[in-house]
Order: sequence, then structure tokens, then C-alpha cells
Amino acid sequence: MGVSSTAKQGHRCSGKLRSLLVLAAISALLAGCASSHSGSVQVVDRNSAASQRQPVTSGQYRVQRGDTLYSIAFRYGWDWKALAAHNAIAPPYLIRVGQVIRFGSASSSRPVAASAPSVSTPVVTTPSRPSTPVQAPPAQTTSRPSTPVVVAPATTPVEPVQRSATGWAWPASGAIIGRFSSNGSLNKGIDIAGELGQPVLAASGGSVVYAGSGLRGYGELVIIKHSDTYVSAYGHNRRLLVREGQQVKVGQQIAEMGSTGADRVKLHFEIRRQGKPVDPMQYLPRR
Repeated sequence: MGVSSTAKQGHRCSGKLRSLLVLAAISALLAGCASSHSGSVQVVDRNSAASQRQPVTSGQYRVQRGDTLYSIAFRYGWDWKALAAHNAIAPPYLIRVGQVIRFGSASSSRPVAASAPSVSTPVVTTPSRPSTPVQAPPAQTTSRPSTPVVVAPATTPVEPVQRSATGWAWPASGAIIGRFSSNGSLNKGIDIAGELGQPVLAASGGSVVYAGSGLRGYGELVIIKHSDTYVSAYGHNRRLLVREGQQVKVGQQIAEMGSTGADRVKLHFEIRRQGKPVDPMQYLPRR
């Protein structure tokens, strides 16, 4: 009787011990998985943000046909005035084919870092197109668009638009399908859905400093210089209606919405302040 009772108690203790060991093992496994997953996400995000936010500060770039100082600055994350001063380029900021633009010290002779693609990135251009080159992929040997640019006549009416307190207006009507992200993601602006051929308007007055398709990922692109501080970019258009050096007013149509360089019809819109992308929603009027 005593032996049987003792055996039963031993079995119960043994069962409880096994249950505790199994629970402890499962808890440790779950904790380890959660820790590993969380850690990997944080590392990827930090690295992405660091690589996307910082301008190229080493190496050099050799000017290709179609390049401008503004397009090179836009592509490599520089403010165009700072890049001009860094390379002792004086107004009117013209550059020539074969000229070397340095991002690091003047003595640097290394080629441009791999993180900086050898594709032209348009930004602010001078009123007269400089004879500067742009290194583009085989299919993009020039920064000119694949379709002819139709210049809007000077008498083109300006759309009545609502402006924000700082003078900016919406470049197109439509739902916001992509928002600006400050954590280093690829979206440096906002995406506006629309219809093929829908008017794309200048969000503020200024000078067209780039009109072409030499920047990979932006399709048919227009860049407007508004001041020494601000430029705006309008990507994925079907057709461009302005040329480089042309003066435009806020609300003036500059392009037709399209899907060049994108998987759907939309307008990609950016505002850059001293070369750095900023959230356009902070500048545009509420709607």
C-alpha cells in the first residue's frame, strides 16, 4: 500500500517536471525567435536610412552629354550651390563633357562609389542647356525624352489654383497613393493617382531646369527651380510640355500624367530644400 502510493506520487512529480521542462523550452524558443526577428529588422532599417539620407562624399563623376550641374547634384544628394562651390564652378554654372565633378577632397582620384549609380539625375539646370553629358544605360544615351517635347505656348492659360501660405499649389488632382517617408525609404516625395493624359501643373513659379528621361526610375521628368533654396520634380509623365530654360507660373500645365518608369498611371512629386527631400504635404494647401 505504502509502495503503491509512493510510486503514484513519483509518477505525478515526474509528469509535472516534464511539463515544466517543455514549457521552459517553448518559452525560450519563442523569445529567441522574437529577439532575432526584431534585431534583423532594426539593422536593415538603420542601414537603409543611413545609406539613403547621406549624400555621396567620396569619389568623382565624369560629366556626360546631357548632364547639368543641377542634375548631378540632384542625383547624388547635394545642394547644387554647395557642389558648385566644392568644385570651384562659378555662375552661370556651366559644365562641359568630360569634366570631373568631385564629391570628396580635391585630391581624390577614386571613381564614384558603387552606391551612386552612373545614371543622370536631373535637377536644377541653367536656362541654356549646357553641353554636359549624362551617363545613362544603353537605352538612355541622352537625357532627352523618347517622345518629342511639345512646348506649351506662352499664351497657355494658367489654371486657377489654391495656394498655401507659402505659395505652393497642388500639381495634380487625385488620391494620394504614396506618401513621403523620412526613414530612408526610396519614396522621397508623394505619389498622386490620376488618369492618362491628366494635366500636371507647376506647383510654384520658376524656371524649368530639366526636361527629359535621363534619370532612371523617374520616367519622363520635369524639374523646376523656384529659388536658390527650392526645386520641385514631376515624374512618370506621358508627355512633357515645357523645355529647359522656360519660365513657368504656378498652375501652368507642364506635362501630361502617364506611367513612364512606373507600373501605373501616377504623378511622382518631390520638393527639395537645399538638395534634401522634404515632405511636400508640409508645403501644399490642405484639401
